[in-house]
Amino acid sequence: MKLELRHVTKSFGTHRVLDGIDLGVADSEVICLIGASGSGKSTLLRCINLLEPLDDGEIWLDGVDIAEPGHDANAVRRRIGMVFQSYNLFPHLSLLDNVALGPRKVLGVGRTEARGRAWDLLDRLGLAGRANAYPDQCSGGQQQRAAIARSLAMQPEVMLLDEITSALDPELVGEVLDVVRELKADGMTILMATHEMGFAAEVADRIVFLDAGRIAEQGPPAQVFGAPREERTKQFLARMQR
Repeated sequence: MKLELRHVTKSFGTHRVLDGIDLGVADSEVICLIGASGSGKSTLLRCINLLEPLDDGEIWLDGVDIAEPGHDANAVRRRIGMVFQSYNLFPHLSLLDNVALGPRKVLGVGRTEARGRAWDLLDRLGLAGRANAYPDQCSGGQQQRAAIARSLAMQPEVMLLDEITSALDPELVGEVLDVVRELKADGMTILMATHEMGFAAEVADRIVFLDAGRIAEQGPPAQVFGAPREERTKQFLARMQR
């Protein structure tokens, strides 16, 4: 799998949210996107998942520009999974059926097989005991882990994680981040927008600092966090450490 962004540009009205993003992503690489609210992190992930059309630029996936108008977005989303800040689980379905739904409806997997795969994923993420519970019967951390399982059920090659701990109580953050550690250990390619600087330093192969829709600095965690080159990076990190 080869994913490359070339001059990705996106505006909402007169506000330019992404201003010419160039970014290559290697197989099994974990990239953490950091930056202030409004810097473009979430919009960048939504553009990669084709939830937002580009104003300019290209997104290449294995030699195909998937951002071209008319490209099959559903085919892309089978390869690129996304987990959002809010869990977006169907409230009328159990966790098991939430996870099994995508493979059944999109991939054509039979009900028994889809539920079996869903059970295995929930078990792997520590949720086997909650498989038949409904979302409103589960904690935020359990719902977010179920949302991750739902994305993994589609067997994606890349996972986009958009501030997946921001809606959680502090004591629940760790259980979700443990799942990301497992995905990294399994070799999953991940782009993750996060405000968890300590976790980013631990898990990322590369830190990408976004500022006003541009990549202001990128590099290994030790360099970006330990010896940032750009003044804006230094200012941002100083604020985060207060």
